[in-house]
Amino acid sequence: MPDSQDLQSCSYEVSHGDAGDVTLFIQGRMDATTVTETISGIKSILQPPLPPELTVDLEKVTYLDDFGALVLVELKNLLAGQQSKLHLKNADHKVKEVLKILKFDESGDPQPLIRKPRPNMFVRLGEGVLGQATGWKFAFAFIGSVCLSLLYICLHPRSLRTDDTLSAMKRVGVDALPIVALISFLLGLIMAFMSAVQLQQFGANIYVASLVSLAMVRELGPIMTAIIVAGRSGSAFAAEIGTMKISDEVDALFTMGFEPTRFLAVPKIIASVITVPILTLFSNLFAIFGGLVVGVFMLDLTTHAYIAQTLKTLTLFDVFWGFFKAAVFALLIAGIGCLRGFQVRGGAAEVGQATTSAVVSSIFLIIVADAVFAVILRYWS
Repeated sequence: MPDSQDLQSCSYEVSHGDAGDVTLFIQGRMDATTVTETISGIKSILQPPLPPELTVDLEKVTYLDDFGALVLVELKNLLAGQQSKLHLKNADHKVKEVLKILKFDESGDPQPLIRKPRPNMFVRLGEGVLGQATGWKFAFAFIGSVCLSLLYICLHPRSLRTDDTLSAMKRVGVDALPIVALISFLLGLIMAFMSAVQLQQFGANIYVASLVSLAMVRELGPIMTAIIVAGRSGSAFAAEIGTMKISDEVDALFTMGFEPTRFLAVPKIIASVITVPILTLFSNLFAIFGGLVVGVFMLDLTTHAYIAQTLKTLTLFDVFWGFFKAAVFALLIAGIGCLRGFQVRGGAAEVGQATTSAVVSSIFLIIVADAVFAVILRYWS
């Protein structure tokens, strides 16, 4: 036990009373330079069995910080393991303030476990209905805001953020072209190969060109391109706006006098509506090329015969119908992506949920819209 009276160090001594009470006197500085030696020395002195109560006299403590408080915490934990109690006395106001900030009185106390009551079925049903109603309300408000922003841009064309629109067109179109081309080529190749298995039995190899071109231009080209764009760009739109939402950048735009929908959503929507139909055209061309590979190398068709049959099958109506569907799909993808981004509340986990929701909702609406278009085409033609 150190017996130095140097107040720049830390010394301690134990006093045993006649009634069996034990008092620990600590003096000097209790900081990072003395805490290790002090804890080891006190533990070596206080050997079991420990007294039922231990009083620590802090009258001569000249300095105490969070490291010095560890000495008292270790004492408290040591006594708690032996069902003993710790009492502090003669602490000045500075020491008391440090212990109060560190919540020393609460340390080591077991916290009662509070079981959160589980809501019943009706409460959860009500919460779900209210959540859906709030979501639909926000969606209608967002649609109205987009329509007003588009009208404003039509009346004031210079208000459109051209640089952001061109950047979004690059991300949606140019950056997606390689994956769209590869998937479309493989899809056309698979369709031609599978249809040839049946058509070869009737000597109708030439109609492989008709099947691939008509299926891709009318149905699979627009819908496959839209699904790829939804996974790439729709999720990116939701993540970008959602991140800006939780970092209060959207509120900052509103405070500076910018309309967030016109500033963030409209350039993305316009870029998608322009770019996705063009991307669909490339998808159709690569799919037809994939069918051409099968026709030439497996079905003994000539390149001229395959292309001639493709042009004979397709009409301008088919091409423009596919363009129209692609534009509608693009509007749904960009709109849903931006909507989910603006709906983000909370932290980073909400951004991930919004991104997932944007992709799932976009694909669902794409399929529903395609089914509606199929019914319309059936009764129109």
